[in-house]
Amino acid sequence: MSNKKELLWQSRFSEPFDRDALRFSSSVHVDKALFREDIEGSTAHVTMLAEEGIISVEESGQIIRGLREIGAELEAGDLVPHWEDEDIHTVIENRLKEKIGAAAGKIHSGRSRNDQVATDTRLYLRRQIRTLGTALQGLQKTLVSKAETYRETIIFGYTHLQRAQPISAGHYYLAYFNMFRRDRDRLTDLLKRVNISPLGAAAFAGSTLPLNPARSAELLDFDGVFSNSIDAVSDRDTVIEFISVCSMVMMHLSRFAEDLILWSSYEFGYLEISDAFATGSSLMPQKKNADIAELVRGKTGRVYGSLITMLTIMKGLPLSYNRDMQEDKPPLFDTAETTIESVSIFGKLLEHTALKEERLAKLTADDLSLATEIAEYLVKKQLPFRDAHRVTGRIVSHCLMSGTTLPGITLDVYKTFSELFESDIYAALKPEASIKAKKTHGSCSFDSVAIQLEEAKKLL
Repeated sequence: MSNKKELLWQSRFSEPFDRDALRFSSSVHVDKALFREDIEGSTAHVTMLAEEGIISVEESGQIIRGLREIGAELEAGDLVPHWEDEDIHTVIENRLKEKIGAAAGKIHSGRSRNDQVATDTRLYLRRQIRTLGTALQGLQKTLVSKAETYRETIIFGYTHLQRAQPISAGHYYLAYFNMFRRDRDRLTDLLKRVNISPLGAAAFAGSTLPLNPARSAELLDFDGVFSNSIDAVSDRDTVIEFISVCSMVMMHLSRFAEDLILWSSYEFGYLEISDAFATGSSLMPQKKNADIAELVRGKTGRVYGSLITMLTIMKGLPLSYNRDMQEDKPPLFDTAETTIESVSIFGKLLEHTALKEERLAKLTADDLSLATEIAEYLVKKQLPFRDAHRVTGRIVSHCLMSGTTLPGITLDVYKTFSELFESDIYAALKPEASIKAKKTHGSCSFDSVAIQLEEAKKLL
């Protein structure tokens, strides 16, 4: 294999490109990850060229066989790109020339690296969208399993990180199911915009050769072709949108991670994370740290950073293609890898967590979070809600001052707050009764959660 590196654009220049400038501008250390997509796109392009009579069938066969061999070499690590190669397109074309000679030069007929890299990027995005969608579906299945297991387990629901009302734990898990459902919907919607072929736009103005972009798109399983050649090579909206969707996925994961971190702490003690997904301290032997959840929470910042990076790169670019766009690959690749890996590992972490049901049962039975039930009890007795709220607030103050629980207050004392109280108040002051009494659609009642579970299973 020759060590001579030939840059694809150098024929117009009389002086060699400065090596420091080449090292600075080389992207092959990053875009080598696109070699599969580059070979797939080139194969489709060459097939179309032969079908349209732009190159011969024999040349097309030669090129495609060479591309397949190069793909195998790159896959096996036998062909190692170096920074002198500038980018993965140059690596592949130079290697093809070594294999088949001058015919390799025909691979680029009617094509620019501008529409080539735009095509590669969309093929990559399509693959990552599907991979992330599958990972999210796996996480949703785990959430459904947890919701089934803990449908009648009672936990605290929170607002402002303060205990608010008792709820079904199944209801809690299905809240996250719905967040990830929306994330999958966003990915599905994004795929419609991603799955459009830019191939045939050439540098930005199209080509004088009788190309057939629709055929190239068909061979690559795209849903359609570009409408405007300038937009085809200069658009990176789909990259930004993908990273934006990933940012929302990571935000949802981070919120979930925060719950697990808090709930597994000694102060809360609501759940146990398996030792297989926790770490210890190098100094303090008693520690059990929720490091996997913390890492997911931390990696969210990386994905957010990638979104800002992309928006900043694109905000001042004139039409059409600019070399700045080369910088879209690091944030895109890092975002895809980080998000898919985070979703997958978080799903495994979640599988290996268990609620501490006995502790939760004791805590929820004696807690002031049933105060809302008192207010609604009085409303059912025809007391205006604002008055019921004031009465209940005074009862809560009494409990705090006297160290009494709501079920521990005698009926005589309840009557000092309102004559509307009867002995049936005690039936309302049970967490199970509170949950079962919920009547509205999508509520935390056990029956409602059962309906939500069936809907979730159908969606999966």
